[in-house]
Amino acid sequence: MKVSGTYSFKVGRQKLWDTLLDTDVLAACIPGCQAFKPIGDDRYEVSLKVGLGAISGSYKAVVEVADKDEPNSYTMRVQGKGSGTTIKGEGAITLVETESGSQARFEGDARVTGIIARVGQRLMGGASKTMVDQFFGCIKAKAEA
Repeated sequence: MKVSGTYSFKVGRQKLWDTLLDTDVLAACIPGCQAFKPIGDDRYEVSLKVGLGAISGSYKAVVEVADKDEPNSYTMRVQGKGSGTTIKGEGAITLVETESGSQARFEGDARVTGIIARVGQRLMGGASKTMVDQFFGCIKAKAEA
């Protein structure tokens, strides 16, 4: 499943970079995040509770930030499981300066197996877009506060 988007911010690229890599901000902005704990350099253990239509569950994942080129880009890798489902994904975030601030351009690919993939396949595209929009909406509020 592919996801992508471009999100605009009224802050400079460095401020946006700092906000996107602030663990307190990430814990607050990742939809359904219940815990966000550092487990090593740029690696985090995340506990989530999310739902997709009538299907909801708890998940544990390891998130890794890699290929950092401050303040231009980085890659985020996620691998997790729970509630009869496994998730593996990778996304590239590129930050660019604009006349009014900055933009975050996001492209990602996720592979979901298990009950959500079987039962909620039709809903996954819309739900993932909604979650990415919620995440970047929260990041915008935190960065511009």
